[in-house]
Amino acid sequence: MIIIGSGIGGLCCGALLARYGLRVVVCESHTIPGGAAHGFERQGFRFDSGPSLYSGLSSRPSTNPLRHVLDALGEADSITWANYDTWGVRIPEGDFDTTIGNDQFCQVLQRVRGDNAVQEWRRLQRVMAPLGRAATALPPATLRLDFGALQTVLPYAWELLQNAPALAQSSQPFSTILNRTVTDPFIRHWMDMLCFLLSGLPAEGTSTAEIAFMFAEWYRPGVTLDYPIGGSAALVNALVRGLEKFGGTLRLGAPVKEILVQNGRATGVRLRSGETLTAGTAVVSNASIWDTLPLVPAGALPQSFIDERKAMPTCPSFLHLHLGIDATGLPEDLACHYITLQDWGLGITAPHNLIVMSIPTVLDPSLAPAGKHTIHVYTPATEPYDLWQGLDRRSAEYAALKAERAEPLWQALERVIPDVRQRVEVELVGTPLTHERFLRRYRGSYGPAVSVQDGLVPSGKTPLPGLWCTGDCTFPGIGLPAVAASGWIVANSLTSVSQQQRLLGTALR
Repeated sequence: MIIIGSGIGGLCCGALLARYGLRVVVCESHTIPGGAAHGFERQGFRFDSGPSLYSGLSSRPSTNPLRHVLDALGEADSITWANYDTWGVRIPEGDFDTTIGNDQFCQVLQRVRGDNAVQEWRRLQRVMAPLGRAATALPPATLRLDFGALQTVLPYAWELLQNAPALAQSSQPFSTILNRTVTDPFIRHWMDMLCFLLSGLPAEGTSTAEIAFMFAEWYRPGVTLDYPIGGSAALVNALVRGLEKFGGTLRLGAPVKEILVQNGRATGVRLRSGETLTAGTAVVSNASIWDTLPLVPAGALPQSFIDERKAMPTCPSFLHLHLGIDATGLPEDLACHYITLQDWGLGITAPHNLIVMSIPTVLDPSLAPAGKHTIHVYTPATEPYDLWQGLDRRSAEYAALKAERAEPLWQALERVIPDVRQRVEVELVGTPLTHERFLRRYRGSYGPAVSVQDGLVPSGKTPLPGLWCTGDCTFPGIGLPAVAASGWIVANSLTSVSQQQRLLGTALR
């Protein structure tokens, strides 16, 4: 079994296949595993390259598919989690902190919008409660892409029947629920922002199921957010341990040049070094579909499939500001995460309008030298690739554009740490070209921008026997829980129903 790429989807799929007893080799082009979730170090500061907002990973039982994978691999308890419930907000209505797991947001609404807004929020919560139960009624670990799913899903049949009316609404755009439940403009803006942060699309493009899952995760009493001690790299390392514990192999610095096809079947890969690796069962690509298709020999896939997949719209890219700073004299009550938004009227997808910040050292001081902070500021999939296309990364023009485009990120951070520029010891700016180069992401994209109005993200099965895909270009789509689920589904589909059923008890305990 060959897995192309060690992103979260590829590692989940590969580690589970190894757990099922298959011989697995994961080929990663970078020298660091984890894809967009990898961590890296500069001058003693340890940075997260991508996601750092996690939930449902430190608790048991959990609805998060990634937690299920870790349980199945016996690695869930190998990670130490810092738990917190508060994040900072800087928006036109004012600066405030908000918390999950209680009714504190109602206090915010009372202050900025009044009684009617509070009543509308509570009505939205009541509407979302049954939808949340429906969204978590069927764990992705039970799914597979063949008729064997009838057996693995059967134990959940009664629960699915009980939630049938809510399930019927789950595939609708969340804007449908919002339009018939909420009139308050602030709540509508707020939910549009949460939709975008979760799916890369506003409310009209985000499925109700995805937001229902979020409500079930965030707005139940006592729930917390989780941060892995050691950063995102600790989470990636746990998946790598799971892979290797069951006999799998991770090959770093091993970019795949070509998927080998013989007698109408994918049979292995050829690395850029010229080395050939044979796949006994299948080749699974965790690369994006736009990066996978060029690896397949001409004529091996139907042109209709190629045209359909190439036509999938892409999300824009990211702009990153990674900083190591002197923390002397800074407040001790800094939040781990902040968001800023300049103008609701510009739209949630406008470049530089929404900016996300992470200061993980407030939870895990080990990520920086003593008395320092590690900071990550980024635009969440709103940076246009076209601005950067064709630029020489060593040119003065590229350096000038980095400084220009990063300025709004600095200004957003100054709303939290006013003198941050005087504190900087390490400064790194990542661009769409950085994403394209290090993550092998087509146009540096976050992933497919498939609106729920146009249907679901396609499954990981391809028309070429022996070739499968996993990750954010396959169902369920974008986001850490989603790519973990896609890895589960493909791994299940490549093994027997009986093996899957034996593992389910361990994964869902």
